[in-house]
Amino acid sequence: MAPNSAVTTAEKSNTNNFTLLQVHDLDSPMFPEKQKATSRKQFTWFLLLKLHRVMTCLSWLTNGLKSTFALVKKRVSLADMSDEGPKSRGRLYRFIKVFLALSIGGLVVEIIAHFNRWNLHMIHPWEVQSLLQWSYMAWLSFREDYVAPLVLLVSKFCIVLFLIQSLDRLALCIGCFWIKYKKLKPTIDADASDLEDPSNFPMVLVQIPMCNEREVYSQSIGAAAQLDWPKDRILIQVLDDSDDGNLQMLIKEEVASWKEKGINILYRHRLIRTGYKAGNLKSAMSCDYVKDYEFVAIFDADFQPNPDFLKLTIPHFKGKPDLGLVQARWSFVNKDENLLTRLQNINLCFHFEVEQQVNGYFLNFFGFNGTAGVWRIKALEESGGWLERTTVEDMDIAVRAHLNGWKFIFLNDVKVLCELPESYEAYKKQQHRWHSVWKKSNLIFLFFLLRKLILPFYSFTLFCIILPLTMFIPESELPLWVICYVPIFMSFLNILPAPKSVPFLVPYLLFENTMSVTKFNAMISGLFQLGSAYEWVVTKKTGRSSESDLLALAERESKSSNEEKILRRHSESGLELLGKLKQSEIPSKKKRNRLYRKELALALLLLTASARSLLSAHGVHFYFLLFQGLSFLVMGLDLIGEQVN
Repeated sequence: MAPNSAVTTAEKSNTNNFTLLQVHDLDSPMFPEKQKATSRKQFTWFLLLKLHRVMTCLSWLTNGLKSTFALVKKRVSLADMSDEGPKSRGRLYRFIKVFLALSIGGLVVEIIAHFNRWNLHMIHPWEVQSLLQWSYMAWLSFREDYVAPLVLLVSKFCIVLFLIQSLDRLALCIGCFWIKYKKLKPTIDADASDLEDPSNFPMVLVQIPMCNEREVYSQSIGAAAQLDWPKDRILIQVLDDSDDGNLQMLIKEEVASWKEKGINILYRHRLIRTGYKAGNLKSAMSCDYVKDYEFVAIFDADFQPNPDFLKLTIPHFKGKPDLGLVQARWSFVNKDENLLTRLQNINLCFHFEVEQQVNGYFLNFFGFNGTAGVWRIKALEESGGWLERTTVEDMDIAVRAHLNGWKFIFLNDVKVLCELPESYEAYKKQQHRWHSVWKKSNLIFLFFLLRKLILPFYSFTLFCIILPLTMFIPESELPLWVICYVPIFMSFLNILPAPKSVPFLVPYLLFENTMSVTKFNAMISGLFQLGSAYEWVVTKKTGRSSESDLLALAERESKSSNEEKILRRHSESGLELLGKLKQSEIPSKKKRNRLYRKELALALLLLTASARSLLSAHGVHFYFLLFQGLSFLVMGLDLIGEQVN
């Protein structure tokens, strides 16, 4: 058949009375549009269009990289490293630096070996031509016989811990699903909610421990003062540990203004701040009038309970003499503020929705969250009260009360408003405090061993140490299901309680691995009783309000200025207080974003390992190391969360 010929076939349909025409040669002159579409001019324009798109993309990437490097350069030159001194870095930082130096040296040798095609199994001893090649071949032999088995042993140990922790989370998720499916929740006795007679209301003590909480003190005091409870059956203690005299006067004035409105509230301040929050609570519980109260509700300074909080929690105690604690859930007013708060919200939603709820319903035990809970005072007293030996006083008292036979209840449908740390600095300090372990060994048992020790240990060791190491020791390479499939599945389970956060699945996985260095460091500090394990750092607050806080907001807006407040004060002259308040308005030194050396060192380590992985074409290992290294870089440069000048 000639090249330019066409074969056509005609078929006539009897039912629809039309003809089908099939053409077997599209190059036929019958199709001038087809010939026109394939002209050289059109093809040239097509190539030019593609080239324009490529150049636009390259220009966008170039500008993006240029802006990023400019931002990094500015951050490095202006960063505040006052909190990253030798004391805060410690031995872990030195270990990471040594590991990084060895990795960079190893990468250089591996690049040379890669381009020279050195291979232990392909080169004979008499073919070795230089000292460097001989050293490399000797290292390969030593690595295969001695180093790889040791690394493989440690890897298997970490994988076992990883699987145990994953099974624990899977069991918790199944328990949560069962609670949702069966609609299970703590119940109240039928006659417990009948509180028509105010004399039937139990005596409740409300405690608000605070320390230098300038941004949020008025919110917390206002929310506590508006709790719906008979005024003669409640006492609010504002426990101020602030060391700022001007702030103390402001808090006193706030308390006095509510007292004038008939609220039973008082202000307490300790001259010596021993024991931090635990010492503050212990001091308040030692007052003589505490013996007249049956329950104590505790709210940190940034927590704003709804007016019906006590009516939703106190009735659970009636008819349950062995119930020691009723814990409410936290609700965050700034969960959508930035990427850092979104990722924290995922983590804490899983903690409350799954861990606390499941343990509370099936085991009647969970770790006290330190706030937004109501204790039976008898349970506190019989368990030894607040002890000043630790900065994790909430876990400490929870364990002692549980071992003493008291039961706990978690109310997932009772929420208390609070704030999430918006800066990486504040979040690091909070996590360091939460993951420290006290020095009484009999308190470290399976409940905290699994979730407070094993989790940070294997996360840091497996993904930040072992995985980069295996890139230089391929004989002990981790399987894909360890670094990819199982972590993604477990992260998906973690994100289920916050379904709107599903798009942040991968950032959440990288974020959790990145925070493992802080948690691991805190765990080591606590286990070996290092100094940082017993330091209390108040988490920075911004004082954000929410739509459900309209009553407190209206109260604040209806108040007059500080000068008008002075006229209501009787203990000091107005002029004296005015002078002190004006002194407090002197602008403080501007804060700057910090550089975090451990995170930066780990970023370089992981990026070095990813380069080595690229030489070996490891695929998934390369992408994991690359993105994990970039996430450490973002954290180390403090580019996540609240940005300050």
